[in-house]
Amino acid sequence: MTPKIAMIGGGSWATAIIKMLADNLTEKTLYWWMRNTAAIEHIQAYRHNPNYLSSVEIRLPAGNISDDIKMIIQKADYIILNIPAAFLKETLKDVTAEDLRGKKIVSAIKGIVPDENQIIGEFMQEKYNVAIEDILVISGPCHAEEVALEKLSYLTIASVDVESASTFAGLLNTRYIKTNVSDDIFGTEYSAVLKNIYAVASGICHGLGYGDNFQAVLISNAIREINRFVNAVHPISRDIMEPAYLGDLLVTAYSQFSRNRTFGNMIGKGYTVKSAQLEMDMIAEGYYAASCMHVINKKYKVDMPISRAVYAILYDKNSPQIEMRLLTEQLN
Repeated sequence: MTPKIAMIGGGSWATAIIKMLADNLTEKTLYWWMRNTAAIEHIQAYRHNPNYLSSVEIRLPAGNISDDIKMIIQKADYIILNIPAAFLKETLKDVTAEDLRGKKIVSAIKGIVPDENQIIGEFMQEKYNVAIEDILVISGPCHAEEVALEKLSYLTIASVDVESASTFAGLLNTRYIKTNVSDDIFGTEYSAVLKNIYAVASGICHGLGYGDNFQAVLISNAIREINRFVNAVHPISRDIMEPAYLGDLLVTAYSQFSRNRTFGNMIGKGYTVKSAQLEMDMIAEGYYAASCMHVINKKYKVDMPISRAVYAILYDKNSPQIEMRLLTEQLN
């Protein structure tokens, strides 16, 4: 029996995953919630998201797209959460644990829930009593813009229930999407959060005029920071060189499509945080992640000089020039 899937979120990554699923499944089994009623009406009428990846044809029946989140969730077996982590609590405010009972929760969010300072899997376990076996995580490296162009991309699906991860991975496999499976839900989620912080650092350095040689040193140190942290949080056997870790870091730190790198570049060029956020039309998760990870790492006390420097620039309002100059003395 073909599972029914609900997408929660209306951005570029949500649109890209809808495209992947629609290329594999009958459109009648897909449901889509988004907050923006004008966007819903546009998609229903013209079959394109007016705000994100507008070249992608949306073939879902009009009745399968709604701003009624409880109705959309009720119809599905898999619920894909695909909104900025900072807005997750507000989005789910009317949803109860009973609404999610027996459903698989798939996190496509690469951020941490503020205030709680929890990755999505932890938040859903604690707040909604979702069993850890029912939580899946989608990791890159994969930019939505390249999915829209059907450029070959790779995804990793993580779950402690590897059979469940394999089943969901099969729903995403297309001629332009290849999938891997992992049992490391904590490592892949934290790695996805941290790589956004390092992409901000990469952008700041670019904005300040640092060259490719230094960027290579920065990112090679960043993957070691990720390795140290995920091993402290969840010490299992993992290969940090796999695509879900190193690959996702590289594409986010270097790609022209990276919103976190773009945000960092603006900071390096002298924008204030607020002015950079106002100019961007998408959320840079790395901004929120820098603060959350600063708090979380007070518990683990992992040596993370790059993450610490980004926090000092964004939240302590320290000079990017001075912080990055100090950072250069700590890298090797």
